[in-house]
Amino acid sequence: MSLTDKAIARIRELIQSGELPPGAKLPPEQQLASELGLSRNLMREAVKALVVARVLEIRRGDGTYVTSLEPGLLLQGLGSAVELLRGDTLLELTEVRRLFEPVATGLAAGRISDDALAEVGHHLDAMRRACDDVELLNEHDAAFHRAVIAAAGNSTLATLLDGISSRTVRARVWRGLVDDDAGCRAIAEHEAIYAALAARDAALAEAAALMHVSATERWLREHLDHDRAVEGAPAGRMSGA
Repeated sequence: MSLTDKAIARIRELIQSGELPPGAKLPPEQQLASELGLSRNLMREAVKALVVARVLEIRRGDGTYVTSLEPGLLLQGLGSAVELLRGDTLLELTEVRRLFEPVATGLAAGRISDDALAEVGHHLDAMRRACDDVELLNEHDAAFHRAVIAAAGNSTLATLLDGISSRTVRARVWRGLVDDDAGCRAIAEHEAIYAALAARDAALAEAAALMHVSATERWLREHLDHDRAVEGAPAGRMSGA
C-alpha cells in the first residue's frame, strides 16, 4: 500500500467511525495532517482522491466537507466505468442485472404508487410509438426501468442497477432487435412487466422481469458469439466468397 493509500485509509477511518459524519467539516489541513501523523503533501493527495471518489467536497473559501455519502453520489461513477466494458465482461454485467433486476421489480410491485405506475405506463406508450426509432426506444426503455426500480424504494439498489444498465449496451440491443424485427417482442416483454405491476403481483412481476433480462442476455450472447466467429473467419469467408 502506497503512502497516499494509507493517508486515504486514515481519513476513511475517521468517516467510518463517525468522527467525521456526513456533512462534517474537516479540520484545517495542517491540523488534520498533524493529528494523523501525515505530511501536508500526503494529506492533499488523499483529499484529492477522496474528492474524486465523492467522499469529500471542497467548498471554495470555506473548507473541505464530508459529502452526504448517499448511494446516488458514491456510486455515480459506476455507469461511466460500465460504458468501457467489452466482450465477455458485458455478459457478466447482464448476469448481474439478471440477479438484481427481477427482485427489484418484484419489490416494486408491492410498493408502486399510482403516480409511479402512470409514469411507467407513459414510457411504455412512448416505446410503442417509437417502434422503429432506436434512439427513442433506448431513451424510454431506460426511463421505463428506472421508474420501475425507483418504485422499489431502495436507493442503493436503484443506483446500482442504473449504473450497470449501460446506455451503450441498451442502444446496441435495441438496434439489433429492430434490425431483426424483434422489437415488438421486446416491447411485449415490457408490457408483461407493466401488467404485473398494475396487478400488484410481486411474483408475476419478478418472473416477467426475469424473462425480459434473460432474453436480452440471450440476444447479447448470440451476437457476441457471431462477432467472434466473424473475427476469426478467413478473409474470403468474411467477404462472402
